[in-house]
Amino acid sequence: MVIDTKFAKSMLATGTATLVEIPSDYGYVVLTGIASGCLLTWQSIQVGKMRKKLSVPYPIMYSPEITGNGNLFNCYQRAHQNTLESYPLVLMLLFTGGLKYPVPAALGGAIWIAGRVAYSKGYYTGDPTKRMRGSFGYIGLAILLGTSGTFGAKLLGWL
Repeated sequence: MVIDTKFAKSMLATGTATLVEIPSDYGYVVLTGIASGCLLTWQSIQVGKMRKKLSVPYPIMYSPEITGNGNLFNCYQRAHQNTLESYPLVLMLLFTGGLKYPVPAALGGAIWIAGRVAYSKGYYTGDPTKRMRGSFGYIGLAILLGTSGTFGAKLLGWL
């Protein structure tokens, strides 16, 4: 992309623009984002395999059975659905916080991903209380909140 440096300098001088240089370490952020997509794909495959194994037909989202195989399928489905519910926030925090703090943001994203894997594996036992094994993933989310929040505050000149 070609940037008109005279225009950019005038925008910066008047305070109407802020240029952000993307550090080379942002590659870690990109790779973490790709890994998060792999997490969702893995979870989706797990739900599909369980759907087939337990004969839960499409378009039924959740089994009406609340015990036995119905409960087990629902645990697989919920693990995936719960991850999808927080995914837009996680991606936004990863990609914005990573602009200023790429390594900590990528680390936070990796911790969140590992937490979601542990969460899923716990849920896949059929005992929903075992999903708490992945609660350490909230540490990753806190790191992402910190990197994005600090970046935003610095852009506004608050820090």
